[in-house]
Amino acid sequence: MREVDRSPGVNLERIKEIVAECKVERWALIPVVQRIQNEFGYVPPEAIPIVAKSMKLFPSQVQGVISFYAQFYTKPRGRQVIRVCRGTACHVRGAETLLKMLEERLGIQEGETTPDMEYTLETVACIGVCTLAPNVVVNDAVHGYMDPEKLAKLLTKGEG
Repeated sequence: MREVDRSPGVNLERIKEIVAECKVERWALIPVVQRIQNEFGYVPPEAIPIVAKSMKLFPSQVQGVISFYAQFYTKPRGRQVIRVCRGTACHVRGAETLLKMLEERLGIQEGETTPDMEYTLETVACIGVCTLAPNVVVNDAVHGYMDPEKLAKLLTKGEG
């Protein structure tokens, strides 16, 4: 798997290369934005005018597509993205407690990333495995039947 560039500086030349490698037809907007996000871990705001110019779009049109789809991120994200499921089953079985525990432990609120870029904390409406509730997802791994003790162990394991 390719290492994602999470440095705060944005390599504008690399963005221009990605745009140049892709077709400049408007239908290619989403694939171009996906490639930029795959490269940087998010879509830097500096990329929007470059993409817009190459596709003969207004920057607001590119921004509109980016903000419409939940798959695109406009801020850098941590190496480990932790998502707490807020589905009904997870809520009833303690997801809110898990979220508060994570916020205290990581020192960030939902939607934020730790200053060291290690963790991003998010919530998700439902991940679809209600029988395992409450669920926490770390990157792509689902951790079911989560409780505060298991969560503490999971974080300690990730820190070690």
